[in-house]
Amino acid sequence: MKNTLLFYIIRTLRPRQWLKNLSVYAAPLFWGNLFEGEVFIATTKALVIFTITSSSVYLLNDVIDAPKDRLHPIKSNRPIARGLVSERLALLLAFLFIITALLLSLLNFGRFFVLTILSYFLIQVAYTLYIRNMIILDALTVATGFVLRVFAGTFAATVPISSWLVLSTIGVSLLLAFGKRRSERTILQSEHIPLETRETLKHYPDNLLDSMISMSASFSVVTYALFAFQSSPTYTSRLVAQNLPATLASPKWMMLTIPIVIYGVARYLYVIYEKKEGESPERVLLSDAPLLNAVALWVASIIFIVYGLQG
Repeated sequence: MKNTLLFYIIRTLRPRQWLKNLSVYAAPLFWGNLFEGEVFIATTKALVIFTITSSSVYLLNDVIDAPKDRLHPIKSNRPIARGLVSERLALLLAFLFIITALLLSLLNFGRFFVLTILSYFLIQVAYTLYIRNMIILDALTVATGFVLRVFAGTFAATVPISSWLVLSTIGVSLLLAFGKRRSERTILQSEHIPLETRETLKHYPDNLLDSMISMSASFSVVTYALFAFQSSPTYTSRLVAQNLPATLASPKWMMLTIPIVIYGVARYLYVIYEKKEGESPERVLLSDAPLLNAVALWVASIIFIVYGLQG
């Protein structure tokens, strides 16, 4: 399959970036009903629909970016930039994908989910055409995409969502967005490549990016800590409760995950500033073992606390 048209099309769809769409599981995971049959199936359908939608955006993005991608040390390897996938075929696939996503949304979910998918698509198109050239606003738009994914999960699973979860999602997504830009500047400057390959990078001084990264990291930790305090299970299984001292009769179990989040944020900062590999957050997650282990431990802890301690 390698070096075939299908292989290059799949590469253009950026399977690594589909990891972002796992955000749709967030609300039902914390609510405690993700693994109920109907909820899990509905949320997985939402994941598939969001993956199709985001893939249509990546196709459009690569067609529009092809001339500048050819000047970039990494993005020049994208199939459309190399001419391995024609622009006409990419545009046709993008159209088919978004139509398919909207039809699946209409058939499986209500109007709020459909509006979420449509809003995500239109915002991403606006981002590709214009917003990404506006400093600060470009990162806020990236954060909006993550928030829409989380809300899509709530609409699919019909569960409420914590305001603190939304805020912590915004914080993490801003950290990823500003970290990505910081790393892109570092790569281009080290290779002596003009910053015109991404227009907005010319307007982001290193000091501003460093300040925004620091602010986003702090914001992420603080809002997650407040979310953990608020969303800790109110009920603990009798077996666990019998083996706790009276002073821990009503512990805030979710707060045990805060050190893991602090480590994960700190590790990502290390990757940005020391390893200089933050240009692709999804690649960092899959290649940096300490960060990947921290994420896995965090997910396992959440599942144990939300589903295990209440059994």
